Amino acid sequence: MRKITMLSFFVLLSFCGFSQELPLKSEPVFQAGEELEYKLRYGFITAAEATIKVLNSDMKFDNQPVYNLVVDAKTSGTFDVFYKIRDHYDSYIDKKTLTPYFYQENIREASYKRQDKARFTQGSKKVVSNRGTFTAPTNQTFDLVSAYYFARSLDISGLKIGDEFKLNYFLGDKISSLTVKYVGKEVVKSKLGKIRCLKFSPSIQPGRIFRKDSALYLWITDDGNRVPVKAQVEILVGAVTMEIKSAKGLKYPLVQEK
Repeated sequence: MRKITMLSFFVLLSFCGFSQELPLKSEPVFQAGEELEYKLRYGFITAAEATIKVLNSDMKFDNQPVYNLVVDAKTSGTFDVFYKIRDHYDSYIDKKTLTPYFYQENIREASYKRQDKARFTQGSKKVVSNRGTFTAPTNQTFDLVSAYYFARSLDISGLKIGDEFKLNYFLGDKISSLTVKYVGKEVVKSKLGKIRCLKFSPSIQPGRIFRKDSALYLWITDDGNRVPVKAQVEILVGAVTMEIKSAKGLKYPLVQEK
């Protein structure tokens, strides 16, 4: 777990990443006050939980107002006894472009602890962190948290089955690219009811915890909110499933299947 943090599980499983070539919707699909709760299951056992919040902030970067995106992730049940995790993440994003200015994380996983910070300067394609300075391929590079919210607000009305897109994100000590394929539409049973969803298949890198033939699938609401409802992936031993537990403060009504 030292090389793949709890955020990697929750956010990579809830990624719907698209390239900067796709336009944003006229306004974000989320609002301050939104709060989403998820659980992460390993087989039939709930291994972890996460809360993701959108907050207004008094801080400004480059004299621009920002949202503060907050993620708290922790192990639960038996997993909490043998490998306690308490991870906290903050991302500050521009309210218009939804690109990040600043990101920080506080990782506490068993005896392992780490604090990282990164400053994004999109115009000069630079990411300056406590691990060094990195040059980005475009002027839209994200941390994992901001990428999640940016992707939700993209205009995907023209998507066709089989379309693929890419998103650049900074994690740890490098900038990587995530490719996502649109699979189609499905109805998913969840704690929120039967939800009409769009289904995607993000790319994953085998070797750490994923098999070479592992497939990751993500379902997001087919409505104005674009909220991830479920994700599923096979790992080296067994499978991991992410499921939504609750959703508060959504900007639009949640569309359910009757």
